[in-house]
Amino acid sequence: MDAQALTAFFKWCSIINIAVFMLSVIMILAASDLIYMAHGKMFHMPREAYDVVLYSFLGLYKICILIFNIVPYVALRIIAK
Repeated sequence: MDAQALTAFFKWCSIINIAVFMLSVIMILAASDLIYMAHGKMFHMPREAYDVVLYSFLGLYKICILIFNIVPYVALRIIAK
């Protein structure tokens, strides 16, 4: 696989992952109570713990997108010049 194909791969991985992240944020903001009711019944957690879990998930997902998608894309763009 050449650098051009890898650059395109990481570009589309970044776009797709950012779109999934934004969709997750919108769903959590729009239907937080509904999501809590569904997961609260399965896992029996208080609302405060649920909020911490969601905040942690979004933070970890954002860091993973940055490290595994955006940084390799930028690095490939830099070495391609």
